[in-house]
Amino acid sequence: MVYVKRAVSSVIFVAGLIFLLLVVSHIFIPKNNTGESGMEEAHANGILGEKENTIDVLVLGDSESYSSIIPMELWRENGYTSYVCGTSLQMLDYTNIMLKRAFESQKPKIVILETNAVYRNIKEEITGLSELGERFSVFRYHNRWKSLKLSDFGGKVKYTGTDNYKGYRYHTKINPSRHSKYMSQTDDIAEIPEKNIEYVKAMKEFCDKNNAEFILLSTPSTRNWNYKRHNGISKLAEELGCEYIDLNLSDNMVDIDWNNDTRDKGDHLNYFGAVKVTRFLSDYLKEKKILTDHRNDKAYSKWNDDFHKYEEAVNK
Repeated sequence: MVYVKRAVSSVIFVAGLIFLLLVVSHIFIPKNNTGESGMEEAHANGILGEKENTIDVLVLGDSESYSSIIPMELWRENGYTSYVCGTSLQMLDYTNIMLKRAFESQKPKIVILETNAVYRNIKEEITGLSELGERFSVFRYHNRWKSLKLSDFGGKVKYTGTDNYKGYRYHTKINPSRHSKYMSQTDDIAEIPEKNIEYVKAMKEFCDKNNAEFILLSTPSTRNWNYKRHNGISKLAEELGCEYIDLNLSDNMVDIDWNNDTRDKGDHLNYFGAVKVTRFLSDYLKEKKILTDHRNDKAYSKWNDDFHKYEEAVNK
C-alpha cells in the first residue's frame, strides 16, 4: 500500500511539474516570430509567418545555405516558392527542429540540406537541451524574463513575421580566395560523426513520410570543402538512396570566380556567387517537372511584392 501511495504521489508530482513547465513556457515563448518579439533566428523562422502551404522548396543548413541560395532568384527564373531556414553554425539537432517546424504549416515538395553542417560535431548535452527547449520553450527563451510584457502572460501565439528575402542574407562584399585548387581528387573519405548520420537518416525518413524529396547539396566553399568530404557525403547519399549535388566539382558548370564571387576568402559566397548557384539550382529543379510556376497566381501576389523589394535592393 505504501508503494502505491508513493507511486501515485510521484505521478502527481511529475504531472504537476509538466503542467507548470507548460504554463511558464507559454509565458516565455515569443508571441510573434519577429526579432522584436524575441524570436530566435528571426530570418530563418520567418517561414512560420508565410501563408500556409505556399512553400514548395525548403532549404536547411548553416551559413553556407543562406549565403548561397536566393529564393527571389528562383522566383524570378521559374516562379518557384522557396525558403532558406539556415542559421549560423547550425548543428543537425537544430536542423531537424527547423525541418519539423516548417512542416507544421508547409508542405514542401523538395527539401534541400546543405551539407557543411553534416560535419559539425554535436555534443550530447546540447542535443538534450535543444530537444527539451523545443518541448518546453522556457528552456530556450529563459533570458526573455527581462523583457516580458503583460501581454505575454495571456496573449496568444500568432506568427505574422516574414522575411522579404525568404531567409537569404544579402552580401556584395568581395574578398578573394587564393585557394581555387582545393578539390584534389582522392579515394580517402572524411568520416561523418555517427550522431550526425542518425540525424540525416531521420530527416530523410521524415521527408519520405511527408512526400517530400530529400536532396543533399554541397555549395561552393574553398575553406570548408574538399574531396574527402565529397566522398563522405557521396557514400551517405548512396546509403540513403537520395540525390547528391556537389557544386564544388568542376563539371557542375557553376563557374565560380574565386576572385569576385566570395565575401570572405572562400568561406562563403557573396551575392554574385549566390546568383550563379541559384540559377544552376533553378535549372535543376525545372528539369524535375514537379514544381509549379506561381508568378501569375493571384494567391501568390505577395511574392511579386517581395520580389520588387528585392530587386530595388540589389539594383541600388
